[in-house]
Amino acid sequence: MRFRVERDVLADAVTWTARSLPTRPPVPVLAGVRIEADATGSIQLSSFDYEVSARSQIPADVSEPGTVLVSGRLLAEISRALPAKPVDVVLEGTKVVVTCGASRFTLLTMPVEDYPNLPAMPPVSGTVDGEELTHAVAQVSVAASRDDTLPLLTGVRVEIEGEKITLLATDRYRLALRELTWTPASPDISTVALVRARTLSDAAKSLGGAGSVTVALSTGGGVDLIGFEAAGRHTTSLLVDGDYPAVRRLFPDETPIHAVVGTQQLADAAKRVALVAERNTPIRLSFTEGQVVLDAGQGDDAQASEALESTLVGEEISVAFNPQFLLDGLGALDTPFVRLSFTHPNKPVEFTGQGSLEGEDEKNYRYLLVPIRFAS
Repeated sequence: MRFRVERDVLADAVTWTARSLPTRPPVPVLAGVRIEADATGSIQLSSFDYEVSARSQIPADVSEPGTVLVSGRLLAEISRALPAKPVDVVLEGTKVVVTCGASRFTLLTMPVEDYPNLPAMPPVSGTVDGEELTHAVAQVSVAASRDDTLPLLTGVRVEIEGEKITLLATDRYRLALRELTWTPASPDISTVALVRARTLSDAAKSLGGAGSVTVALSTGGGVDLIGFEAAGRHTTSLLVDGDYPAVRRLFPDETPIHAVVGTQQLADAAKRVALVAERNTPIRLSFTEGQVVLDAGQGDDAQASEALESTLVGEEISVAFNPQFLLDGLGALDTPFVRLSFTHPNKPVEFTGQGSLEGEDEKNYRYLLVPIRFAS
């Protein structure tokens, strides 16, 4: 095998392909990136850990076609460190020699025949705008659980009905929902998938800048798989198995009390007040006509409070939140104002965005946060 490729092209492709390689692979070959040089003038780089696969195709000047398997992380580090010159890659016996300008590296190969076959991309289900997908996934994944002992809750539930996609995630303390539109391959498509939040976030971030992202779903025949494709890059992931809890019913049908505050102002005040809140202690928000007062700390401990302008419809109300969960929800909103909708001081509070102080709230993104009970 022998080929020449541009340094930046190689570095980007190897880094992207190797990004999800396991740090402690169950078998050594899974730490590798497979490089296939084709006589037609292209190279395909592949990685796979039996759950997530990645493939990237790039142009190259191929003198001798061939296939090798080398350490993915090492090749990524080397390719990023090379000078800005063309890179020559040559297989010499059981070693791969990488030459770039005056730099020369030699990598040991791994037995490519022991490498597992990558799963095929499922049938195309539709396409979605990359930037909107990236934004939507970021908004929802903040609410996904990080606790691997509850694998169901580490996933994002993807519900597809015709031209609408709904993303849902919860860690039992908060719930995020985001709706977006896409272009389905079939107008009557109706399916549900549970995707690991980390995998979905990574795919959305790494492919979202390419414009349009193709989504492929296979939910029959025993292997449940989701795939994403954009700009010559493909990634697939096994879906999470199990029945996701019926979380939609947690959103209240009616909220007799609601308050509207400037989103950034509330976030900034919460950050300041939270400075005196010890780990896992709440900050309290007290809503009265025309203002909300944030406070934290009590007794002989450090204390802080801050008042902000706000509007209030309904009775005065006080709630307490985990500071980080509050900030996560406010950070996910992209509107100037946030509406907090209440049913009871101890019941979950719904956060939605508003374009103006007196306008209607936008329901395409909803963040539900369970308050912390506090002593009166």
